[in-house]
Amino acid sequence: MGSGAEVPGIDRLLVARFRPSAADDRRGRPLAAGRAAMTRFAFYGRVSTEDNQDPEASRSWQLRRARALIESRGGEIVAEFFDVDKSRSIPWARRPYASALIEELKNPGRDFDAVVIGEPHRAFYGNQYSLTFPLFEHFAVPLWVPEVGGPIDPANEAHDMIMGVFGGLSKGERNRVKIRVRAAMSAITATEGRYLGGRPPYGYELQDVGPHPNPAKAADGKRLRRLVAHPVHSLVVQWIFAQFIGGRGLFDIAEDLTRQGIPSPSASDPTRNRHRCQIAWSKSAVRVIITNPRYTGHQVWNKQRKDEVLLDVNDVALGHTTKMRWNDRDSWIWSEDKVHDGLVSTEDFERTQQTLASRGRGPAAHKPHRTRRPYAFRGCLYCGYCERKMQGNWNNRQAYYRCRFPEEYALANKIDHPKVVYLREAEIIQDIDAWLLTAFGPGRIDATLQALAAQAPAFADTATADLRKQLTQCDHKLNQYRAALDAGADPKEVTTWINDIKQKRAQIEDNLRTAAPRGQQPSHQDIADLLHQIGDLTAAIAGADPDDKADLYRQIGLKMTYYPQKQLVEARVIPDPHMCKWFVSEGGLEPPCP
Repeated sequence: MGSGAEVPGIDRLLVARFRPSAADDRRGRPLAAGRAAMTRFAFYGRVSTEDNQDPEASRSWQLRRARALIESRGGEIVAEFFDVDKSRSIPWARRPYASALIEELKNPGRDFDAVVIGEPHRAFYGNQYSLTFPLFEHFAVPLWVPEVGGPIDPANEAHDMIMGVFGGLSKGERNRVKIRVRAAMSAITATEGRYLGGRPPYGYELQDVGPHPNPAKAADGKRLRRLVAHPVHSLVVQWIFAQFIGGRGLFDIAEDLTRQGIPSPSASDPTRNRHRCQIAWSKSAVRVIITNPRYTGHQVWNKQRKDEVLLDVNDVALGHTTKMRWNDRDSWIWSEDKVHDGLVSTEDFERTQQTLASRGRGPAAHKPHRTRRPYAFRGCLYCGYCERKMQGNWNNRQAYYRCRFPEEYALANKIDHPKVVYLREAEIIQDIDAWLLTAFGPGRIDATLQALAAQAPAFADTATADLRKQLTQCDHKLNQYRAALDAGADPKEVTTWINDIKQKRAQIEDNLRTAAPRGQQPSHQDIADLLHQIGDLTAAIAGADPDDKADLYRQIGLKMTYYPQKQLVEARVIPDPHMCKWFVSEGGLEPPCP
């Protein structure tokens, strides 16, 4: 992270920079005569959703610990790197701001002289310290932690042992949290049958049954809910079970439902299912319904689990990624009694599972995952027949995109769709890149720069509106914490929360007062200089990694629709409020549309 730079694509950034001159302190007052120059520190911290903490409150106490360590020794924090929503198990190289800090270590003109960490439990996990500290040592940047009372001494075996112990304790703490949570969820499911959250299955809706039993969560407005039968959709679920037990197949049932005009599950709740096809029932939707044991009236948990698998078996330092896997039915946790409206009997449900297994469509054994393939147009390419996103398919060592609508969805709606629609990535990617770069061609560069510069004030207005929104959220939390006091929560703990929020609110107000005026926004020349520094965009994009290209296409709003009957790809980029539109054929670029 260079001077004044930001990490792109990260919305939850908590970074503050203060650059006092040699003659002034951070409040702008002249330094006292003879006062020694302060050591400049960068602060690093981290918080994840696993910690069940308010990110601002966590940042606040970690920052206080760091300042308590360095300020008595003439230190001052001038830069902050704080990762939010990143588990401690994720290595530094994959945390946005930890990796940005590492990059800043390599910069000889960095704004800080040392790095301070407020809580090593949050920063290091497992062997991460042994993989990270050599970089601090190599670039001669001291790393300060409260547990050793100052900077870590590379030659001190006790320091190395202490930090290794903290990494092990951090890993053990995370594992204990996982065990406790799973044990609590199992007990709640088996004995209480409590609704544990998530989207209600098709055929049910949620009913409020009172405040949450936890006083703090109740004060925060959380409520208990239970599943109740939907007056219409529940009848559809019962009809599906009856038809399948009677001998009909999944696709036959999906066709009949579509022919009758009954909305599919995604069409019944379109606001939460924008990513799904809503024009017909799919056989997979029917299968999900007849294999869901909650239709028996029992609460069921632990149908799936999270497995941590190595991201790259050839580079263990990259850490693990989380994969959802299905558990065997023997591992499912059932409530002892029925706890909500049952739509089918337990006997009919078991008969359905036996019938499904006898047809060879029962649960299959887990197959090893294939190596992840790169697709540059991931999420950007749509089928011109059904308007669904086309799926990536690797064939003959090349990236293809396909749509198999007739194999998945009922055709009772008379959609004219080929059995399979295929498109090879290599046939269009060069033309798409060349078209995108026309915005920075000699004939259009001035118009493009003017459009980019004109958007800068809008970004400033957006930032101000976001700060005002944060103020409103702070006021809301203050009201909740005061309500928690009235509900009998621990006064000492709640007072700490209130003080943290008040401190955060004061900081937001300071940011509002010091918000950059419009005159300080990037100018036409600033953007031109930036493009000049980037160099040859054509060569940069042509040689970019497919995953990086996919991120670029997504961020600029690229959407392409493939029309096989015309052998045509319609490409659009919509950088609000303007829209560019061009047609790209499989053979090359066609003239722009009028």
